[in-house]
Amino acid sequence: MPGPITGVTVVYVGALTLDLLLGDVRSLKQKRAVVRPIVAEVRRRFPAAAAAETGHLDLHRRAEIAIAVVSAEAANCVEVLEACERLVAGRPEIELLSARQRLFNEES
Repeated sequence: MPGPITGVTVVYVGALTLDLLLGDVRSLKQKRAVVRPIVAEVRRRFPAAAAAETGHLDLHRRAEIAIAVVSAEAANCVEVLEACERLVAGRPEIELLSARQRLFNEES
C-alpha cells in the first residue's frame, strides 16, 4: 500500500440540513417572509458558507435549509456548521425539528 502523497491538499466539504417548523404561517408568501431572512443572515454572518432553502417547498409551516462549507480542515467545517445551527436554532419564530451534519472528503 503506497504512503501519503506529499503536496496534495485534502479538501473537506461539510453539509448541514436543518428541518424547521415555522410559527404562525398560513401561506407560502408568509413562509418566504420567514425563511428568506434566515438564509440571508446565515450568508451574511458566514460568507464562506452557501445556504439555501432546499425542501418542503410546498408546505406552509415546514422548511428545510441546507448549508455547505468547504475547507482544508475538517474541524473548521464542523465549527462553522455548528455556529450556523446555533444561529438558526436561536430564532424565536421557528422550531428546529432536526439537524443533520455530514462531512465529506475524497475518501467518503
